[in-house]
Amino acid sequence: MPSVSNGRSIPELFTDVITQVTTLLRKEGQLARTELSENLGKMATGIGVMVGGAVLLIPALVILLQAAVLGLTAQGLAAGWSALVVGGVVLLLGLALLFAGMKRLKVEAIVPTKTIHQFQQDVSVAKDQVRFTDEQRAA
Repeated sequence: MPSVSNGRSIPELFTDVITQVTTLLRKEGQLARTELSENLGKMATGIGVMVGGAVLLIPALVILLQAAVLGLTAQGLAAGWSALVVGGVVLLLGLALLFAGMKRLKVEAIVPTKTIHQFQQDVSVAKDQVRFTDEQRAA
């Protein structure tokens, strides 16, 4: 049976390679699941905080908006115009907050970038090892 310089046969080396590749893929899968879980946890926390804040802000906002309309009316502006001014300002603020929240919920936020980078490094190392082994055989 053909053997390599260290005394191990080619089938033994092939079995070792398959075992190591399988182990590597399993560990990369575990890393991806862990990173994805962490990212989803962060997103869930962010959503929970946003919902909690919205629930608490709604009644306070209504009261403050009523006070702003009354304040503008007391300054001599007609009630309709006061309501329009206050509503327009609040609309702009609401849109700004909505877009800021949506920005945090992008798909890129949950992609396991660390795992992808690690997997790319593993593939590069494996290619280098194969290239090095082919160069040794050729020599």
